[in-house]
Amino acid sequence: MIHFLLGFLIALAVGLTGIGGGSFTVPALLLIVGLPAGEAVGTAFVFAGVLRLIAAPFYLLGRQVHGRYFRLLLIGAVPGLVLGIFILRFLANRGNSSIVVIVLGLLLAFSSSISFLPRVQNPRFARNNSHWLPWLAFPIGVESGFSSAGAGALGTVLLLNYSEMAPAQVVGTDILFGLVLAVIGSVAHWTFGSISAPVLLQMLAGGVPGVILGCLLARKVPAQKLKAVVATVALLAGLQLIWSGAHALGAKHATAQAKLAGRIPGVSRP
Repeated sequence: MIHFLLGFLIALAVGLTGIGGGSFTVPALLLIVGLPAGEAVGTAFVFAGVLRLIAAPFYLLGRQVHGRYFRLLLIGAVPGLVLGIFILRFLANRGNSSIVVIVLGLLLAFSSSISFLPRVQNPRFARNNSHWLPWLAFPIGVESGFSSAGAGALGTVLLLNYSEMAPAQVVGTDILFGLVLAVIGSVAHWTFGSISAPVLLQMLAGGVPGVILGCLLARKVPAQKLKAVVATVALLAGLQLIWSGAHALGAKHATAQAKLAGRIPGVSRP
């Protein structure tokens, strides 16, 4: 039941605001469900991909997607995504789970806190300097590959502040952008076997109706205030991950020191 409820609430936030998929799902899977870091990110990728697949037609039918900016973002983000996935796999395979959790927390807290920065808008930037969009999208891809988050929060901030698009078109372009990244990430993690199918299916059972309801209510809810709430919760979740990872790392270090002390002659065992 808890997986169903988590899926519904996260999907509702995604449908209403276009953000929150990875930012909510990864902390929930790590802190509440108890999945390993690599498996949590892989499961979050597939979950977020399905949610965006359902949400995308609402914006495509309304012609709220900027095709050119969408393609330029993908040119930079896809290589970054692949790099982020392999960094995650490298650290996870070496047994550095605590370090992975800390880095995930830092990335999630960073991407969430971006929403609170004062807006320095330059609507003509993307039109006059479109060749920079792939380079700006590359770090977004890296974060998305490592944490499954970032495409929503960072992509929205980039397009909202530095393009001439209306907010609805920004959300539509970013949802489609995040959908492509989620599909690529899902295929990679499915190949690696780092996805929990039972948890995924239970979350999707709640997530599918949640994202549909969110998309239907999106025009009736003050999106700006809601995004601030979503970003605050995601920021707190990221900070919680940092604390949990640091606590586990400290406990692991203390255990190693105790074992080492027990092997040295003349040193009393704790």
